[in-house]
Amino acid sequence: MPDPLRLLAVLAHPDDESLGLGGTLARYADEGVDTFLITATRGERGRYFHNRDRPSDDEVGRVREEELRAAARELGILNVTVLGYADGELDAAPTEQVVGRVVTLLRELRPHVVVSFGFDGAYGHPDHIAVSQLTTSAIVASADPTYRPAEQAHRVAKLYHLGWPRRIWDLYQHVFKRMVSVVDGEERAVNPWPEWTLTTRIDARRHWRTAWAAIQRHETQLAMYQGLDQLTEQQHAILWGDQHFCRVFSTVNSGRSRETDLFEGLR
Repeated sequence: MPDPLRLLAVLAHPDDESLGLGGTLARYADEGVDTFLITATRGERGRYFHNRDRPSDDEVGRVREEELRAAARELGILNVTVLGYADGELDAAPTEQVVGRVVTLLRELRPHVVVSFGFDGAYGHPDHIAVSQLTTSAIVASADPTYRPAEQAHRVAKLYHLGWPRRIWDLYQHVFKRMVSVVDGEERAVNPWPEWTLTTRIDARRHWRTAWAAIQRHETQLAMYQGLDQLTEQQHAILWGDQHFCRVFSTVNSGRSRETDLFEGLR
């Protein structure tokens, strides 16, 4: 029997996995794909319920990591690694150290496919942008046998970035309101991706309930997600089950046709 296919998501914060691609992770886990997750921070500077009587950042990080691991169990993720870099400061983390740690994990987990944020960080979030850049660097280094030669080099076959067309973002922001980051005094807002840039559409509508169960494990964040309780089943299915990606590179396939499987060319 051939070895199972392996999928790795490399993201920035607890809840990125569930809100960003929960349906996709749940679908592939259900299909027997080995799924893994690397989360760069513990989300210790994020919301904590309604932010009343907020405990220390260390306590928030501890609780949010527990929530992350509970959500991962809902999604069927086999292994979660939390790197523990400072929330909100990932772009200031030591590049060689972060890349080296991710390379070691790539070589241990040996994924066929890696998924991360795009160059825009979804809505300009510096941590999202940083994890995208660091992940790409690690993929390149992992394939280089001269980089840390004591480890066995591993070449990732395909890299994808999360992407959202306008119709998905419109619904997303109907729930979350206008999503912006203010960085160095400049407002960064969502810019939906043109449909033609999205090479891959994953139908995970059968798994939206699993993704929603995972989202609900992030209890400290639910005050921000209140609008989700008002969504119809059809809207839930769109948000968590109609998921889009940009194929950054592939060693096994190419072309203009829209993919329906992250493992196209590998099965």
